[in-house]
Amino acid sequence: MSTKGIIHLDMDAFYASVEVLDNSALKGRPIIVGGLGSRGVVSTASYEARACGVHSALPMITARRLCPAGVFISPRFERYQELSGRIMAIFLRYTPLVEPLALDEAFLDVSASFRLFGPAAEIARRLKEEVRTETGLTVSAGVATQKQLAKIASGLNKPDGLTIVPPGKELDFLWPLPLSNLWGVGKVMLKRLRNLGLTIIGDLAALDLRFLEKKFGRSGEQLWLLANGRDDRGVSSDRKSKSVGAEETFAVDLVSPVEIKAALLAQSLTAVERLRRKGFKAQNITVKFRDGCFKTIIRTKVLAVPTDIRDEIYFIVLNLYEKIAPELGAMRLVGVILSRLSGKSEIRPGQLFLFDQLAMASERKTKDFRATQLNQALDQVVRRFGAGTIKPATLIKS
Repeated sequence: MSTKGIIHLDMDAFYASVEVLDNSALKGRPIIVGGLGSRGVVSTASYEARACGVHSALPMITARRLCPAGVFISPRFERYQELSGRIMAIFLRYTPLVEPLALDEAFLDVSASFRLFGPAAEIARRLKEEVRTETGLTVSAGVATQKQLAKIASGLNKPDGLTIVPPGKELDFLWPLPLSNLWGVGKVMLKRLRNLGLTIIGDLAALDLRFLEKKFGRSGEQLWLLANGRDDRGVSSDRKSKSVGAEETFAVDLVSPVEIKAALLAQSLTAVERLRRKGFKAQNITVKFRDGCFKTIIRTKVLAVPTDIRDEIYFIVLNLYEKIAPELGAMRLVGVILSRLSGKSEIRPGQLFLFDQLAMASERKTKDFRATQLNQALDQVVRRFGAGTIKPATLIKS
């Protein structure tokens, strides 16, 4: 019998629940959080809104048609991040092996915590109670001996659920479930599997491995292993941000280069603000465009040396755009992505070395130093007065 204890914790309709927490008048009403423009999409829907057919990633215009009585709210990410930090701190009381997947969910490996806190199921109960008591929010938990089963279990009895997969009963739990519950089975794969006459995970597990490999390649092998309860992935507590970015879908397509450059500047500033807040530098800079026919164009520049300097990043973004501008038409979406994150930036919260003696350094060092000074000053303004406090005149509409 395995002594492994994995818990998957998933906050219930997190963004919508936070809005209700902060405004009790919204309790019991269908709450829909997301982009409010005609081209926006749903980020989170409360369970009352889900009863109307609204779900995440649904176009907002469709959500309004399905749920005309809904309360539509623009996301408040800083508030969600604040509460997420408090929740993750609760998780860390029970184990250092916490692997956040997003603001609202995480895996915990509590195998080494049994002696202190009891079995995994008891730890899950304690976590649920502490999150409720200290934040006013509910979380659903799945307990199992492996990550896949814990994640599946946490989603079966929402909201405020607790589902336990007893050691030794993994296949009894897994095989009767619909194929859509299996990790890696999206809409396209689900259709292909159903075309083979499969309906539940047990059907897939019973197939010959070589047949699945021939049919689906490496994906077939992975699906067969998971369907047979073979998942040896560990909980990683050192997950780092792989990228940060910002993008916007516009209600009216951007046509002129002036509009597109202004949008790129706005997304660059937001992306760099997020980069510096996390304390990283980026080596890859990517621009993303999508036109009215949903054709997506992406271009990336790999830097010799990572940077977190706003002007440098926007200069590269602009250069990438100008190289492909002739092939671009009207744009419905513009975005900037910063990736290959590493190291720590020069930002030091609360410190501004405006008169440092480094100003006497070489011309190159002086240039870098002044850019760093400016960025640190901007960081301090953002921390004190909020995002969007300072922006170029280009972005200020008359």
